[in-house]
Amino acid sequence: MTDEELLQASADLRVALGRLVRRLRQGYVAGEPTLPERSVLSRLDRDGPATPGCLADLERVKPQAMGVTLAGLVGRGLVERRKDDSDGRKVLMSVTEAGVKLLTDRRSQTTRQMAAALAGKFTEAEQRELIAAIPLIERLAEEL
Repeated sequence: MTDEELLQASADLRVALGRLVRRLRQGYVAGEPTLPERSVLSRLDRDGPATPGCLADLERVKPQAMGVTLAGLVGRGLVERRKDDSDGRKVLMSVTEAGVKLLTDRRSQTTRQMAAALAGKFTEAEQRELIAAIPLIERLAEEL
């Protein structure tokens, strides 16, 4: 691809993802984890325990913002703190059973709406394309 094509594709992707994020935020239900909280829960579930500083770096937020996110998750019993066995000076955050249960059992209304839209408005081939693109979008997010 040419530089111009990549610039146009990047602009189009940014607009499309911006619309998607706005719609996801509009669907927020009080009491459910926020998008940042859900992201941290998913990361801890997928990647295992991590320090708050590492999570802040991975999520591209300031340590103070990560502290607020983690405090909310700890307060609801979704994440727990424990000493790092290999370095007692460090604190590791890990998802609790309640956090895993929330991730697996409780799907937000927006997630159900998204699944219904995928099932009803996208062909099976399009569904597979979107699913295949998820790791690429995640990798792109990590590179920005």
